[in-house]
Amino acid sequence: MFIKGYTINEKDIRLKYTRALEKFVRSNISYLKEPEFIFEVFQKRVKRTFEMLKKVQTIRLDSAYPMALENYVNLVLGVLHVEDIKQEEKNIIKENLLKEANLLHKEKNKTRYKKDKHKTKKFNDGY
Repeated sequence: MFIKGYTINEKDIRLKYTRALEKFVRSNISYLKEPEFIFEVFQKRVKRTFEMLKKVQTIRLDSAYPMALENYVNLVLGVLHVEDIKQEEKNIIKENLLKEANLLHKEKNKTRYKKDKHKTKKFNDGY
């Protein structure tokens, strides 16, 4: 793909795909946290946001966080195939999706807050 002497390389495609995944996840998580959550509206929202995600070229992801994003997106897309279930089961699905979203957020922040604890109290035996 050429745009005035510029070629889109694999890194640019990967970044665009990762950002699209993040946008899909953020949008759906924000609705999961709504107090007036309606499962059928959530399914419509997933369909709508998935249409935007389909426009982006998919690419192989190697890092832990982008792979976790992709797995979460597949988990959310599984909601589209659920029909005619009781309200309790819908609440269980919602809670599972929120739990996985929290784990995804934890995975994203895992590398940010590394701190070398007790770095001033290292053991030195004189050798």
